[in-house]
Amino acid sequence: MINHKKTYRLCKELGILQPRLKLYPKRPKKVAKLKEITGPNQSWQMDLKYGFLIGENRFFFQISVIDVFDRTVIDYHVGLSATAKDAKAVLENALSKRGLSPGLKLPVIRTDNGPQFTANLFIDACQKWGLYHERIPVKTPNMIAYIESFHSIIEKECYRRHEFNSFKEAYIIIAQYMDFYNNRRRHGSLNYKSPQNYYQAHIQKQIVPLRMVA
Repeated sequence: MINHKKTYRLCKELGILQPRLKLYPKRPKKVAKLKEITGPNQSWQMDLKYGFLIGENRFFFQISVIDVFDRTVIDYHVGLSATAKDAKAVLENALSKRGLSPGLKLPVIRTDNGPQFTANLFIDACQKWGLYHERIPVKTPNMIAYIESFHSIIEKECYRRHEFNSFKEAYIIIAQYMDFYNNRRRHGSLNYKSPQNYYQAHIQKQIVPLRMVA
């Protein structure tokens, strides 16, 4: 009969110990909460959508970021894969397009719990920029209703209207639709302006901003 200390010493001398399991500190999850939105760049939502290439018999993916206030899809990624690297690029491109940088007042980023948004690469990018990244509770898609609404719109008005024979074809058609959506498609909730027109009208103080809870 020997105790655990002697067993450990003998195993170490024989070189038969397994490597110790590395424990990584858990990052605290910031849960999304409803808040009042009164202007652009206060609350952005991100999510992933997929489509199908009939001619190639495979899926493609779209990651988009939308401004809750003006409904503009500020940036998006369309590709045959959708990784944390792609999500990070979409977010950083969107910040650049809106002229935002670390140290300024930045939007709250809200996502679901998809692997693209829970990956260390994406979380580290948010921390580097000083962004507050919150995630919705499981089975609460209503907490990202604005990006979900956009996905419903693009599904009905773009994805379902075309049988994409190739990725190149899908990429071109989606790019054309995104230009239409942002610059010409009118939204009843935006006083029948397009997202970009509503955003510009707000910047130029030509409208009384709508108040909303998201």
